[in-house]
Amino acid sequence: MANIRVLELKWVDAYKQRQIAAVAGLLAEDYVITLEDGSTYGKVGFISYNAGPLRVDIADVTDLKIHMHENIAVLTAAYHERGQFGGRPYDYHDRLTDVWMKVGGKWQLIASHYSVPATL
Repeated sequence: MANIRVLELKWVDAYKQRQIAAVAGLLAEDYVITLEDGSTYGKVGFISYNAGPLRVDIADVTDLKIHMHENIAVLTAAYHERGQFGGRPYDYHDRLTDVWMKVGGKWQLIASHYSVPATL
């Protein structure tokens, strides 16, 4: 479980710092992500999105929980991200689910889902 926690924090930091090679190394080839607005991207699409007009000032993960299932780890957490996209500011307070899978002895992120909690 400690390995998954370390990898998750590495993933968030690499994303924030726009370290494209580090991000690419953590993602499986068939990785898929669903963002807050409902859009989905594969690995190449997400890396292109990251390389675009995005500036991340804050990327914090809290309330991190990891559920292990042999070669699969399901991670849930609260997530706060603030920055600018295309010159426009944004500030998300999300819930996330990341799914890591051990393939050939190496953990890779295979899926991510971010959603903004509904307010009642």
